[in-house]
Amino acid sequence: MSTVWFRFYATLNHFLPYRQRHTRFVYRLRDTASVKDTIEAIGVPHPEVDLILISGEPSAFSARLADGDQVSVFPAFSSIDLPESLRVTGDLPRPVRFAADVHLRKLAAFLRLAGFDAVIEQDDESLAAIGARENRVVLTRDVALLKRSVVRYGYWVSATDPEWQLAEVLRRFDLAERVLPFARCTRCNTPLVSVDAEAVASRLLPCTRAEFREFSECVGCKRVYWRGSHWRRLTSLLDRATRRATASEPGSDRLLSI
Repeated sequence: MSTVWFRFYATLNHFLPYRQRHTRFVYRLRDTASVKDTIEAIGVPHPEVDLILISGEPSAFSARLADGDQVSVFPAFSSIDLPESLRVTGDLPRPVRFAADVHLRKLAAFLRLAGFDAVIEQDDESLAAIGARENRVVLTRDVALLKRSVVRYGYWVSATDPEWQLAEVLRRFDLAERVLPFARCTRCNTPLVSVDAEAVASRLLPCTRAEFREFSECVGCKRVYWRGSHWRRLTSLLDRATRRATASEPGSDRLLSI
């Protein structure tokens, strides 16, 4: 039996039993195992990990653990730019695109509202598959889903309120400065295009036709958008989310610097 020492840092402690959080602890292996399999057996999904040090040296997920190894595991850094060669997941493809599980439907709608490509999948298998096939970040509150080997980019959303979830995702992926409000359909995820008022007049109420002259249309589902009272309410929501995403005070969200 091999004895390996582990220490998990910052937000990765959310996945550990209380007695193992923010401390160095022993983990015993009956057989040889990779560091990736062991990290997930302890409880941390691999997409949340950005850097692994084994006895002080950067390691890949595939490294095999040996008796006496001391393993330090770090999440994505919020204030340190690591060389890609040191990171176990590598840089995210840009622009960042998302695949959300059905329980995060409201978060996906808010991401679309902010201008980001976010699809919704009904089951875990489809969600993991589209994430892998299209290099999307899988968003979920299901830790087991993130442990699927096919998932390369993923994030466990800790907040339960959709507005706070949006702020959390914007902060984690450094997207606050990339928000482009009302550029995408919140219903079907298709980009919006500007249209003449006359082109959509037959689909509007008389009061809307009389008060507004600027409209956008989804080329997918044909939904029409304009700057009514809903526009002001949703603009305020995005403003709150971006402020929270860029807040520097400790405890503003779970993404703490280390």
